[in-house]
Amino acid sequence: MADLRNAPIGVFDSGVGGLTILNEMLRELPDERFVYYGDTGNCPYGVRPTSEIQELSRNAARFLLERGAKVIVVACNTASVSALANLRETFTVPFVGVVPAIKPAATLTHSGHVGIAATEASAHGDYLRQLIADHANGVTVHAVGCPQLVLLAEKGVLGGPEAETAIRDYVDPMLALGIDVLVLGCTHFPAMRDAFVRVVGSEVAVIDSGAAIARQTRRVLAERGWLSGEGNVASEPRAITTADSLWCSGDIHQFARVAEAILGMSVEVRGAPEMVSPTRA
Repeated sequence: MADLRNAPIGVFDSGVGGLTILNEMLRELPDERFVYYGDTGNCPYGVRPTSEIQELSRNAARFLLERGAKVIVVACNTASVSALANLRETFTVPFVGVVPAIKPAATLTHSGHVGIAATEASAHGDYLRQLIADHANGVTVHAVGCPQLVLLAEKGVLGGPEAETAIRDYVDPMLALGIDVLVLGCTHFPAMRDAFVRVVGSEVAVIDSGAAIARQTRRVLAERGWLSGEGNVASEPRAITTADSLWCSGDIHQFARVAEAILGMSVEVRGAPEMVSPTRA
């Protein structure tokens, strides 16, 4: 069996949102190399039918496997909800999906009301309903799809009046219902955390699952003996280096601009070759 310790970790998302997960992994797994694919040419996924989300996700997985990925992190809530099972049936590589932080939110709440800001596909999907049934422990969960926020994040509008106005439109109804914990259930949204916090105020805890996903990726690698180097954990995310690569299927200059804002460092982005949109009926 090939020694995969030095093979890269693959990460994909519909766009820039998965960079918030990558940032957590740069801290949790600084000895690893990463290949990131943002499918900005087909973003957003959350408004597409399940069959298209699955096809796009398979395309992304193949792209990462062609670049030697030893594990693939599906750093997209919509793809995790709609395509993770299909990916695991299609490929033999291990996959780590994104799970909204329902369980910790249910533990944190005092009011018994938790809000989730998600994509349309995630907010109204069976997967989220099952998570709530399994982990909410009697807490009332209010989920809302926030497609406009995904588009703003992709444009690099991560804060300021425009972002806060859009956030307020989505979360005010949940605040009126008494939520005291808000789950950021789309990987784009942690990049807008400061804006969310300003809108909901100090009485509402704002949480996401990024750090937990990074720890789960570590566990998957450790179980297989695939950790690179000493398996160190850093206090801060390490810098992107030439050993890593960032790819996108859309405008590389726009992607690089937003990526630098999210990661807090300069990056080089490559255009992904021959990535084809799914055929529409």
